[in-house]
Amino acid sequence: MARRKRGNPVHGWVILDKPIDITSTQAVATVRRVFDAAKAGHAGTLDPLATGVLPIALGEATKTVPYVMDATKDYAFTVRWGEATSTDDAEGAVVEISDARPDEAAILGILDRFVGEIEQVPPKFSAIKVDGERAYDLARSGEEVELDSRLIEILDLRLVDMPSRDEARFRVTSGKGAYMRSLARDLALALGTVGHIRDLRRLRVGPFGADRAISLDSLAELMHNPASLEHLRPVETALDGIPALALKGPEATTLRNGQGVPVYRSMDRDRFGDLQEGDLVYATDGTVPVAIARIESGAIRPVRVLNL
Repeated sequence: MARRKRGNPVHGWVILDKPIDITSTQAVATVRRVFDAAKAGHAGTLDPLATGVLPIALGEATKTVPYVMDATKDYAFTVRWGEATSTDDAEGAVVEISDARPDEAAILGILDRFVGEIEQVPPKFSAIKVDGERAYDLARSGEEVELDSRLIEILDLRLVDMPSRDEARFRVTSGKGAYMRSLARDLALALGTVGHIRDLRRLRVGPFGADRAISLDSLAELMHNPASLEHLRPVETALDGIPALALKGPEATTLRNGQGVPVYRSMDRDRFGDLQEGDLVYATDGTVPVAIARIESGAIRPVRVLNL
């Protein structure tokens, strides 16, 4: 007897506003059930204590996840001064205290140090692998975890307000791989104290903003309801920063079959525009995305074919 395929071929992006106290994996599982989708994944983990934008890809949209993961992100967070924790957030045990509290002038005076390309050591409680094991698994088992620093980019860092002498709120725009928990920890150390993130909210991931997000509770109310499709964004939304290149029917078929399509003929120059060797495009057949492709050796060559 043939095995029944799990779920339906649902393709697109859901901009979820993840609530506190659930994992990103749990959020993906709920969204997958709502749409009864055969395949699902997310673009960038949010810690259980973090809230906000968690883009979830369904079906063929999962092939575009890397392009969202590489995008810039906006965050808002609150640092609590005077208490360092084992996890660098409010979930962990307090491991160090300090009576020092920075004032506004001191905070404003160090922000520039944390803008641009900077070295950052990820939190010990993170998903980074150490000898094949997740760092957070090793840390929870009591092992001493030593993580190497990595180069990350902070594009913008602003002090928003100081609700009390014990706390300060910040807004950040960062590149790929930046940990806000580490940023909060390092800000505190640079200010002569210790600290941790009390709350963290992600406001944007690439083209996906909080203003278009739906709460998990609201989405769960639409379980297996066709109205849920109103919250499904097109697959190509994730490719907002990649130029589109329209193909003709036979060309699209060639690309779908994994073969290259010549683009350096004289008749191609107008549509080729400013694209150059090595550039990434997403090819379309009418309004339907066909593939993420690269210009190589005078042809469009598929990187990931989209079966839509």
